[in-house]
Amino acid sequence: MQAIVLVGGEGTRLRPLTDTIPKPALTLVDRPFLAYMVEWLAEHGVSEVVFACGFLPDVLRAALGEGEHAGVRLTYVIEPDRRGTAGAIRFAADSLGDRLDERFLALNGDVLTNFDLDALLRAHEERRARATLALFAVEDAAAYGLVRSDGDGAVLQFLEKTGEAAPGEVNAGAYVLERSVLDLIPPEREVSIERDVFPRLVGDGLHGLLLDGYWMDIGTPARYLQATWDILEGRVQTRVRPTAPGLLVGAGAEIAEGAAVGPRAVLGPGCTVAAGAEVRDSVLLGGCDVGAGARITGSVLAPGVKVGAGACLSGAVVGRDEIVPARR
Repeated sequence: MQAIVLVGGEGTRLRPLTDTIPKPALTLVDRPFLAYMVEWLAEHGVSEVVFACGFLPDVLRAALGEGEHAGVRLTYVIEPDRRGTAGAIRFAADSLGDRLDERFLALNGDVLTNFDLDALLRAHEERRARATLALFAVEDAAAYGLVRSDGDGAVLQFLEKTGEAAPGEVNAGAYVLERSVLDLIPPEREVSIERDVFPRLVGDGLHGLLLDGYWMDIGTPARYLQATWDILEGRVQTRVRPTAPGLLVGAGAEIAEGAAVGPRAVLGPGCTVAAGAEVRDSVLLGGCDVGAGARITGSVLAPGVKVGAGACLSGAVVGRDEIVPARR
């Protein structure tokens, strides 16, 4: 089984963390975010992941490396220009040529989940669908694609990001597609699978399956932090080994006597926290330095940030190698 993963976006809502690194390559707890997706796909029999790259492709490739990860073959294809979600799938599929399976998975590259993909594949085959969407029930569907289905799972209506603040079943960004769906995607153009393809398939083989489990789009700082705590506190099963529930202290990190870290916190490799400083509900990626008496809450610091003595950060997102002045 092959999976095409869309990783071409710029992650604008996570800036400045994503100024120099694509969102899917951003470290989440202790590994690039994409590693979680590859490890999850491996558990469901995926043998090859094809990354459809756009923004900073070399950085993304370096994050996971060449060859294999978790026993899965990694293939990278680089879009020459913006292709949209459907156009990126078509470009990646065309790059594979005859190697592309007649049935494959396509996924957004910014979702942390433990969905049962085997159930999704079974439903697709049993219903002889052309496309089957993983659906997830949310209390507020305003920011997502709202999907309405009949009792047999046939999609009746697909509405992309309506702004409707109501509960509903939403597009969870994981699809089983027949190769014939590619015929609906014009080559070498920017095409949206949500706006241009799925609505055309309503009544013509488009199905959905509501799945239980964990699902989180990490595209905002608040969701990035929530996904961090969900991993560290065991609400989603991963290969991460926390230092303690809600806490991870990376290799070579140093916490001075009298400093307070946690109970929710990530200190990346090589971080230092000086005496009297506090780090709570925050993620500090590799090589950050927190001065004496500084206070950091609800924040995310990119690698190499230096926080001066006595400085206070609350709900901040700080870019790579920035310096937060000491409090005078």
